[in-house]
Amino acid sequence: MSRRRIGFVYRLAAVIAKPFLIAVINRDWRGVENIPAEGGFITAVNHNSHLDPFCYAHFQYNTGRVPRFLAKAPLFKPPVVGWFMRGTGQIPVYRATTDAAQAFRAAVAAVNDGECVAFYPEGTLTRDPDGWPMTGKTGVARVALLTKAPVIPVAQWGANELLPPYSTRPRLFPRKTHQVLVGKPVDLDRFYDREPTAELLRQATDAIMADIAVLLGELRGETAPAERFDPRRHRNTAKVKGGTSGASAVNDADDAAE
Repeated sequence: MSRRRIGFVYRLAAVIAKPFLIAVINRDWRGVENIPAEGGFITAVNHNSHLDPFCYAHFQYNTGRVPRFLAKAPLFKPPVVGWFMRGTGQIPVYRATTDAAQAFRAAVAAVNDGECVAFYPEGTLTRDPDGWPMTGKTGVARVALLTKAPVIPVAQWGANELLPPYSTRPRLFPRKTHQVLVGKPVDLDRFYDREPTAELLRQATDAIMADIAVLLGELRGETAPAERFDPRRHRNTAKVKGGTSGASAVNDADDAAE
C-alpha cells in the first residue's frame, strides 16, 4: 500500500469543517512540494492553538495525503465526535495505562502501511512565553528510527492569533492568516541502526524540534531561540522555589503517542 485513500468519513468531515475555516481565516501555505506523494511518512508540527488540528488538517487534506493524528483517548468517547475520530483513522492515546504502548504500535503500523502520521511532538500547547516550540517528547523519534520513514518538519502560525492558547474566545477581527511552512525531511541518518537509548532518542527529538523552530522563525521573521523551553525544568524550578523538592517521573513509553 503506497498511500491511504481519502475515505467517506474524512470527506464528510472536510465538507463540514472547510467552509467554516475558509470563512474565518486566510491561508498562506508554503512548501507543499515537500509532502511526499507516495509512501509512509511522519509530519512533526508545532502546537500553539486548540484550532491547530483543524487548520493543519485542512492544509494537509488539500495535499491529498490525509494525516492520522494521535489524539487523547477521551476524544473517542462522545458518540458523534468519537464516530468521526474512528472513521477518519485517528489514533487514540491512552496515558498512564497498560494500553499506553498501543498508540506507538498503531503509529508504526500506519507508517509502514504507507500512511501519514502527524505528531505534535510537544504533546500539548506550547508553554513557551513567546510561542516558540518547547522541548519535544521522544515518541516521534521512536517511530521515525524504527520505520526509517521521512520526518517532515512543519511550522504553523496564525491559528493562535485567531484562538490564543488556552483561550475559549476567538479574535475574529482583524481577519487572521494561517501560515504553514513545510520543510525538507529532517536528517536523522546519524541515528539509524543504533541502540535506541534515552540519550539517542532525546538527540533525535531535539534535531526534529530544531528544524521546526527554524521554520517557525522564517514564518515569524524572527530568529528562533537556540534552546527550547522545557516545561519539566520550569516545574521543578517552581517546586524548589516553593519549598518542595523532587522531580515528577517521566515515562517516555507514554510519550510515544505525543
